[in-house]
Amino acid sequence: MTYIIALTGGIATGKSATALRFAQRGVSVFDADVTAHELVAPGQPALAQIAAAFGAGMLTPTGELDRARLRGSVFADASARRRLEAILHPRIRSVLIAQARACRDPYCVLAIPLFAECRADYTWVDRVLCTDAPRAVQLGRVLHRAEIDQATAQGMLDSQVSREERLALADDAIDNTGPLPALDAAVARLHRRYLELAAKKQT
Repeated sequence: MTYIIALTGGIATGKSATALRFAQRGVSVFDADVTAHELVAPGQPALAQIAAAFGAGMLTPTGELDRARLRGSVFADASARRRLEAILHPRIRSVLIAQARACRDPYCVLAIPLFAECRADYTWVDRVLCTDAPRAVQLGRVLHRAEIDQATAQGMLDSQVSREERLALADDAIDNTGPLPALDAAVARLHRRYLELAAKKQT
């Protein structure tokens, strides 16, 4: 089986930029967020379950998920967030397992933003890579890129485990506060290392 890297990190710590650079090197990247979007497409069982759990008001007039409304609801209420996670996380995990098992590359990357929150579900990964940035940097990036207010942005950060907890789980970490060339160099270095580890696993 391919060597499996779990890529995680807090919101706005550069996970997508990091994943893109692995993909540019020909590495298969399987993204939990992409899977989640697919699972809540119109007609999918998970969308119907969300509507049943949170009310039909979470759907747009065309039957799509109202992501902004759902986000505001779950980040303001821990119990609501847990209900949503109970619907989506088992489905996401099943898809990621299938993708990793089907992969024939030396190694693959599973981008899992909430890896620290559900670490027990992913004991089968070989290594954990965490992107990192100070909270103030995260908050500034969230406010810059998303049409949300400060309170919602703070709630999004508060809903995740602490920076220290994420880093404690990591085998490798990338400081994503520097310029993009620094990220390029970090990914290049890790790519070489992961190829070595993958080769050792196969032998």
